[in-house]
Amino acid sequence: MLKHFKPTLAASLLAATFSFSALAADLEKIHFLIPGGAGGGWDMTARGTGDVLMKTHLIDNVSYQNLSGGGGGKAIAHLIETADRQEDTLMVNSTPIVVRSLSGVFPQSFRDLTPVAATVSDYGAFVVAGDSKYNSWEEVVADFKDNPRKVKIAGGSARGSMDHLVAAAAFKGQGLDPKEVRYIAYDAGGKAMAALLSGETQVLSTGLGEVLEMSKSGQVKILAITAPKRLDVAPNIPTLSEYNNPTVFANWRGFFAAPGVSQEKIDEWNVALKKMYDTDEWKVVRDRNGWIDSYKADKEFFAFLEDQEKQMGDLMRELGFLK
Repeated sequence: MLKHFKPTLAASLLAATFSFSALAADLEKIHFLIPGGAGGGWDMTARGTGDVLMKTHLIDNVSYQNLSGGGGGKAIAHLIETADRQEDTLMVNSTPIVVRSLSGVFPQSFRDLTPVAATVSDYGAFVVAGDSKYNSWEEVVADFKDNPRKVKIAGGSARGSMDHLVAAAAFKGQGLDPKEVRYIAYDAGGKAMAALLSGETQVLSTGLGEVLEMSKSGQVKILAITAPKRLDVAPNIPTLSEYNNPTVFANWRGFFAAPGVSQEKIDEWNVALKKMYDTDEWKVVRDRNGWIDSYKADKEFFAFLEDQEKQMGDLMRELGFLK
């Protein structure tokens, strides 16, 4: 019996080894390049995605690099200039890559990179400190009507960029002059939040995902969001439309690779990202951050970017940020 048992055991171990190999990670490694500082939406998206890919064994190794500067332009230039060494790098980005390219903040556009996938959307949010005198969007609008200079609005990006545009559109939606918005620019979401909490500014224009958890602890109050209707993950937060304001805006977030990356590599990344979407671990991260799933693979993503470029360009001209 033992003579027959030993080879059977060996065969079982061999079979187990092959099964284990079949369950190996889809990807060996991803290096996430983050164009902004810690605590911002890009940082949260990259680290949230990387964390879930690791926990669900879809990847073996993840690393991160924060490279802020130039409104994201420093990271874009770095990815292009070192393309031959970046075959495992994914740079996170969002609507600002379109807006800042249009406004000339940096000379490159999404066409100079390789769009890999859009993964989530995040609605805009107007936020005040937990101890702020403001308890509703209406109160902010009333002060703005009285004297626009009294209402300083912080954002984690430059003037004329997305946080500024969303704020301008929101006040325009109230029938007010968007050019009178007193926007104070910070290099990242974390710095803009620090300015809000210190009283340096009265209101913060940001993404819902960056502030949802802080609102639950009472550190901040979210007065309104730019969703078309209230969200399941934030049922107590009103939308601008509840104030008869037509402003609706969703900021996509997604990933780009260096120019010249192969279609085979793009497909590998998309396989892993699609699998991630079906995991319970992803749903926890997504809901915690108030994100909305909005997956678009490379070709659909590129077409979407072209459409958004036109839409944002029209909005920027209408608001006076582009001639």
